[in-house]
Amino acid sequence: MTRAENKANRLLQIETLLLAHPEGLSQAEIARRLNVNRSTINRYLPDLPKHIYIDDYDGNKWKLDREANLINVRLNLHEALAVHLAARLLATRMERQNPHAAAALRKLSLALERLAPFVSRHLKQSADVMDGENRSGDPVYLQVLEKLTLAWAEQRKVRVWHHSERTGNIHEYLFSPYFIEPYAVGQSSYLIGFCDTLNALRTFKIERILRAELTRDPYEIPANFDPRDLLSDAWGIWYTESEPVEVALRFSPKVARRVQETRWHRSQTIEELEDGYVIWRVKIAEPKEMLPWIRGWGSDVEVLAPESLREVCRDEAQKLMTIYEKGE
Repeated sequence: MTRAENKANRLLQIETLLLAHPEGLSQAEIARRLNVNRSTINRYLPDLPKHIYIDDYDGNKWKLDREANLINVRLNLHEALAVHLAARLLATRMERQNPHAAAALRKLSLALERLAPFVSRHLKQSADVMDGENRSGDPVYLQVLEKLTLAWAEQRKVRVWHHSERTGNIHEYLFSPYFIEPYAVGQSSYLIGFCDTLNALRTFKIERILRAELTRDPYEIPANFDPRDLLSDAWGIWYTESEPVEVALRFSPKVARRVQETRWHRSQTIEELEDGYVIWRVKIAEPKEMLPWIRGWGSDVEVLAPESLREVCRDEAQKLMTIYEKGE
């Protein structure tokens, strides 16, 4: 191996180390892990790529700039199509401009120009949607999302200022991000993690976070945290430590087939009745989260259980009747 090849290999090893240690490593620690002399690592200083830097404010540790580091991905045609489908969902379900998402789609589009020109063209179009003029520009949202992404990637606590929809007040919290979850129904994204201020696991709607500041305080995501388990009983984003509640809906023959075509939730069961109706049952953490979906079926669905959800829908139906009777 030539000297140039050896240096390139060492730099790659350093980058891999720093990827595994977002808190950074001292020069001595890097030398120890690579089993070389510290002076050898020192000689690489002039050749460090731009995404590796030395943090003067944290003991001169070597760190990886995760915003600048580029990731190489190789996809086959079918994998590229899966990304295209995900991109279409992102483009049609998120209302705010996102130049990062648009840039990612354009890079993927360029990579697929020769392999799959039609897929490439549609990825470009999805990118144009993501940063198009028809999307609302929200620099505050984008800045907050960038800070939360860095905090999550580097496992550093973040201070957030959150606007409470219930009280209308703005509260400051110290937060450890565990997960970021999109919510297609509300065209929004949610931050899930541990709130030091409240000493509890919490979920914040990112669109309601007005400001975010990175701290130098590290945190660890618990080994037993799994968003799949946390949200397994949720209809969308709401979860609870209580037992899930059974929801029973009766759908008319007009929509019965459509209901059966889709698996709406992992716990659903369907009972076909002789008159063409179907009884659809599911166990949900918070039934009220289903209301927008239930309303979408109009008069072709009846809530059978729980009684509290049935009362909400009955009250809404009576209010609607009053509204339309006034219009006659």
